[in-house]
Amino acid sequence: MSATPYTFAQDAYAELGIDTEFVLKNLGEIPISLQCWQGDDVLGFENSGEGLSGGIQATGNYPGRAQTIKELRQDLDQVFSLLPGNHRLNLHAIYGDFAGQKIDRNAISITHFQSWIEWCRERNLGLDFNPSYFSHPLAASGATLSHHDPNIREFWIQHGILARCIGDEMGRQLGSPCVTNIWIPDGSKDLPADRKGPRERLESSLDAIFAQPLATNLDAVESKLFGIGSEAYVVGSHEFYLGYCVSRQKILCLDAGHFHPTETLADKISSTLQFVPEILLHVSRGVRWDSDHVVLLDDPTKAVMEELVRGEFLDRVHIGLDYFDASINRIAAWTIGARNARKALLIALLEPSATLKTHEANGDLTSRLALMEELKTMPFAAVWEEFCLRQNKPSGRDWMKQVKAYEQKVLAHR
Repeated sequence: MSATPYTFAQDAYAELGIDTEFVLKNLGEIPISLQCWQGDDVLGFENSGEGLSGGIQATGNYPGRAQTIKELRQDLDQVFSLLPGNHRLNLHAIYGDFAGQKIDRNAISITHFQSWIEWCRERNLGLDFNPSYFSHPLAASGATLSHHDPNIREFWIQHGILARCIGDEMGRQLGSPCVTNIWIPDGSKDLPADRKGPRERLESSLDAIFAQPLATNLDAVESKLFGIGSEAYVVGSHEFYLGYCVSRQKILCLDAGHFHPTETLADKISSTLQFVPEILLHVSRGVRWDSDHVVLLDDPTKAVMEELVRGEFLDRVHIGLDYFDASINRIAAWTIGARNARKALLIALLEPSATLKTHEANGDLTSRLALMEELKTMPFAAVWEEFCLRQNKPSGRDWMKQVKAYEQKVLAHR
């Protein structure tokens, strides 16, 4: 057999004790959940007339935004055709198939998501789910599950209960547990007089939502440092949710854009997994604030994936994407971020972590640093190209040609 870039890379990694064939198999099986909201700027299909609000903002007006379920599914099919590996779809409650009816959020049911289940079944995709606590008149005050009005609070509790039941049915029908993640925008723009009360109410609301045990739904909660309209105080802070998850043994969601820019998300993984059963990762890119930029193949993303592999955490972590960019082609944004997340995972899987740990345990920090630096120039790109080839997906820059063709054929006519 003549030498190819892949066989060269295979030999190079074999010298480090890495079996690239095993890595390729493993890489193809690890699921990454794609966020549906990249395709339409987080607007959904409620037909409620409400604009995007509640601490969320999509910037840009690149043409071609999906405006119907049919268009969003068409765009998702295009994206999945460009992505090697195993994937899931992550839905928000505002993306139900409401058939033109106005269904309030305390009245949603599995009926409104059955067509999504069938769509995913046909494509061998798992589903994840999120109740939507934003862009609604009863969220306009900046409070939902922590609201001082018990009637408003009860409305949102019911929404959360229904979302869990929907997620459970999604998991049951597709034969793969659904991660249902709760994020709320509750907080204060300016300094609050009462920090304790809202957190007590949020704790009580969450307990009510999670009261019923469910077989194929996995509960997760997501913290935030600050957001639009909650610059001074966020009820669901990292400390609050960490304590809640430890005490209730729930899944903690760590979003890459929800911490201070100088914090290292990768360092939080081993710390939290000491005390919570699993974590949900929202792989994103914050720029000075939670701006949900497209994921890059950068050091923070690689560090997160390295930690998953080095700590042998892959079976306790759910990987999802969370960004929405309306300033560039949305199909390209989806594809760039998703491919970069899996590239970072590949780099981590190709690392001889056992050797690095041995150097560290022996006190040979010189060899540890030297090997870490040499790994940066190893031919991982050749292994990635082989992965794409075997998955029958475009390699190199070829995928962008398909995006441009799709833009001219489909997006330009919307």
